[in-house]
Amino acid sequence: MEVHTEAYQVIDKTVKPMGNSGGVLVPKKWIGKKVKILLLEEAEEE
Repeated sequence: MEVHTEAYQVIDKTVKPMGNSGGVLVPKKWIGKKVKILLLEEAEEE
C-alpha cells in the first residue's frame, strides 16, 4: 500500500507496551490534535 499525506511534523518512534495495549508517546503540545499512525512493518497474527 502506498500512502500520501501532508503533515506539520513527523516523529519516528517504536510502539512500547502500555498496560494491555501498546502506545506511542508524542509531545505534550500535540494533545487535542489529530494524528495518523502508520504501521510500517507487518503485524503478527494473534
